[in-house]
Amino acid sequence: MMTYFKRALLSISVLTAFSLAVSCGNSDDDVQFNPNLDSDLGLGQSVDECIDLGSNELLLSIQDEFTTLPGKVSVFFRVTDITGNPVAGLTANQFTIYEQGRNDDCFKTISPSESQARISPNSQVFTNHTLLILDLSNSVLSSSLSELKSASSSFINNVMDNPQSDSFQMAIYWFDGQDELHELEPLTPSREALLEAIDGITTDISSDPSTDLYGAVIKSTDVAEALLEESLEKSTIGAASVVLFTDGTDQASRYREKDALDKVADADSNISFFTIGLGTEIDTEILESVGKTFSVFAGNKEELETTFNQLSQKVSERANSFYLFEYCSPKRDGSGENNLVIQVLRGSQQGAVQTQFDASGFTGGCQ
Repeated sequence: MMTYFKRALLSISVLTAFSLAVSCGNSDDDVQFNPNLDSDLGLGQSVDECIDLGSNELLLSIQDEFTTLPGKVSVFFRVTDITGNPVAGLTANQFTIYEQGRNDDCFKTISPSESQARISPNSQVFTNHTLLILDLSNSVLSSSLSELKSASSSFINNVMDNPQSDSFQMAIYWFDGQDELHELEPLTPSREALLEAIDGITTDISSDPSTDLYGAVIKSTDVAEALLEESLEKSTIGAASVVLFTDGTDQASRYREKDALDKVADADSNISFFTIGLGTEIDTEILESVGKTFSVFAGNKEELETTFNQLSQKVSERANSFYLFEYCSPKRDGSGENNLVIQVLRGSQQGAVQTQFDASGFTGGCQ
């Protein structure tokens, strides 16, 4: 049976609407349901002064936290540096646990080995969606399709989990001059299905040679926001990345530039935006505004695969900067007065966050 942590930061209405209430910091690409705009620590708080851990060079933003009988404590959080860059690849031995009960003057270190501390697969609480949006207007199809297909395949191979996991999925869409965001491959965890879809692109796929760039931005954002709503309905934390490639500017004039840029600026901050531009006809200022998380540009089609690979690293780092940290607590106090500090060390950098948990019903035998 699972009991939820004390959530002092959340309103009664949010708790009624959603049992896994989540909050986080205010950077553009933080995952959040109900943002705590006054803190980069999400559900957590700054560490008590009685435990002197030094200044934070790393930020731990708690997304969700819960306990499971007979004594397991689980905290799902994201790690960034102080400039907001994601920190991926951390392991359990880089974390230190401190607990403080009602009779403790300050925090006491809990042995990672005795507590069976571990980084667990986060698929039970987290879903990450990547939307690859490809410009297949006439200029691409006639001059750089082969290079785009090769670069897109490399991107898929770099980003998708192997073996596949349902918590990491990708969909592929394309646009031309039509007022439609065409689905090439629906959301799937299958790398093979995505690669097959890319391989099947032919020069006659489009019947409109124009470029509806602003429409593609607006529609792909709508798709990403719908995926987050779907995650919410399934009681999981959702994140999405929109990765848009183009070799030109908006030619169709179906939608206003302002509407597209406002759509990105006002989008749910669960969504990250990445753009890839090719050639000399692109508007770098527009693409940087759309790709507010990260933008990259290729001067010619021979550089395209290298450029896609550069961006794939950024997308993967962001997805892998979320951690589900679990350990077995020795606390047996059900008053809700158990304080917890999680500290992470990466080289000379450290970061820590404090929260509380309720140990009601905790016993031995935690695995």
